[in-house]
Amino acid sequence: MLLAIYGFGGFGRELVAPAQHALQRAGRDASDLVFVDDREGIGDDEIAGGIPVRKLTDLQPGDQFILAVGDGRVRQLLAEKCKAAGLAPFSLFAPDYFEGIGVEIGEGAVFCPRAMVTTSAKIGRQFQCNIYSYVAHDCVIGDYVTFAPNVSCNGNVRVGDHAYIGTGAVIKQGTLDKPLVIGAGAVVGMGAVVTKDVEPGAVVIGNPAKPR
Repeated sequence: MLLAIYGFGGFGRELVAPAQHALQRAGRDASDLVFVDDREGIGDDEIAGGIPVRKLTDLQPGDQFILAVGDGRVRQLLAEKCKAAGLAPFSLFAPDYFEGIGVEIGEGAVFCPRAMVTTSAKIGRQFQCNIYSYVAHDCVIGDYVTFAPNVSCNGNVRVGDHAYIGTGAVIKQGTLDKPLVIGAGAVVGMGAVVTKDVEPGAVVIGNPAKPR
C-alpha cells in the first residue's frame, strides 16, 4: 500500500519527513512513500528529493493520499478525484504536533511541525495547518481551510469552508455567545490582525484587518 503526496512543490517536499515518520510509527517502510503529479512532461523516472513521482493512474484502490496544495477549492477537486480512483485520505500529524482534549478533526488533515490544537475544537476535512500555527479552544474550522505558517487563531473563532489565512495573521478571540466569524472563501492577508467578522469571499489586510 502506497502513501502518495499529491504535488511535489515546496510544500509537498516539506511533508516528506513528517510522512516518513508517520510510516515508521505505523510499522511501514519508507519506500511506501511516493509523489503524485499528473502534469504533462512528468516521466516514469522522475525523482523529487529522493522520492519517486507517479501518475494518479499508477496507484491502486486502497492506496492513501495526502494533498499538498494550498488552494482549498483545488484541494477539494483533487480529493474527489482521488476518492473516485479508490484512494483513501491520510491524515498527517508531525511528530511534535500537540493536541488537547475534546478535539475533532476531519479526514485528510495536515498538521506540520510545531502546529497545535488546544482543546474543544472542531476541524473539518482536508485542513492544512502549517508550521507554528495553532487553533485555540472552542474554534470551529470548516472544510478545505488553509492556515499558512505562524497563524494565531485564538479561541471561539469560526472559519468557513475554503478560507485562506495568510502567514503571521492573528485572529482575535471571540466569545461563546458571539464567536468571531471568518466567512467561507475569505482570504486573510499576511500579517493581518483580524478584530471583527470577515464577510464570505472578502480579502482583508492590515492591522486592524480591512477589506482590500
